[in-house]
Amino acid sequence: MGFTHLKVTDHPSPNFGPRRDGARPDLVVLHYTAMDSCEAARNRLCDPAAQVSCHYLISETGEVLRLVDEKMRAWHAGAGQWGDVADVNSRSIGIELANRGDHPFAAPQMAALEALLAGILDRRSIPPERVIGHSDMAPERKRDPGPKFDWKRLAVQKLSIWPDVAPEHSPDRPEWDGERIREFGRLLKQIGYPIKDPLPSLAFLEAFSCRFGGHQGIDPFKAAQDLANRYPVDRRAFNA
Repeated sequence: MGFTHLKVTDHPSPNFGPRRDGARPDLVVLHYTAMDSCEAARNRLCDPAAQVSCHYLISETGEVLRLVDEKMRAWHAGAGQWGDVADVNSRSIGIELANRGDHPFAAPQMAALEALLAGILDRRSIPPERVIGHSDMAPERKRDPGPKFDWKRLAVQKLSIWPDVAPEHSPDRPEWDGERIREFGRLLKQIGYPIKDPLPSLAFLEAFSCRFGGHQGIDPFKAAQDLANRYPVDRRAFNA
């Protein structure tokens, strides 16, 4: 199902502004709303006092609301970074999924997200590795879209990425000593994660492992090696 066949309802939010310095969106950031209902999330995202918004909000039933035009800068990402991109709001399209964060995402909602993403990536020539979670760009303060989100499902459709690493449940993995943690941080920075210190905090390991199959037995170190090799952040291409 392509974007042209997806019903999108306009519900304008006043919370937006121009993209800075003529920036074009080359990232997509996925969120969960962490609220009890889609209606409550919509009201907050459209409340001028809240000063938050997104481009699209998808309900549990698959209804897609467009709150901010893609040409404009929505206020969904806040402080954080991906590769060299520090003003993520100016360089991204934000999609909020109505979900508290503690339960699986509904099938109609995922189907609508897939259709929406397919259209965005095609129209804006955004590669799947530029679809990230809020927890990727700000792992020390955000967890969304969280452990219940099916990233592998998106990757199968080339709407995101997944490590080419087989699950294993061996107790004989190397210890996370200082050298291994330092190398892990270097790999994550190569992928795009905002590593500042030589030894990344536990939040980075948790965010990466949560997204890329740590609970399924995938070794996060091997996953980071694979993804850093196949999908390094290409700063030249996206800063042109």
